[in-house]
Amino acid sequence: MYVCLCRGITDTQIKQAVNEGKASCMKSLSKALGIAGDCGRCGRVAKELLEQSILPDVKFTSAA
Repeated sequence: MYVCLCRGITDTQIKQAVNEGKASCMKSLSKALGIAGDCGRCGRVAKELLEQSILPDVKFTSAA
């Protein structure tokens, strides 16, 4: 899905930047991809994707 229409950046590109170690915060993500540099509307979604990509998968188990 497109996250930044101004620059044509997708969620896959954001996840790839994180996986390659190019982005670990919004500042580095913006530097790597140029996201949130024009109108800024994509910033919230980009930050959510960044945080989801950085956090390890949490697995829930039954306490019973």
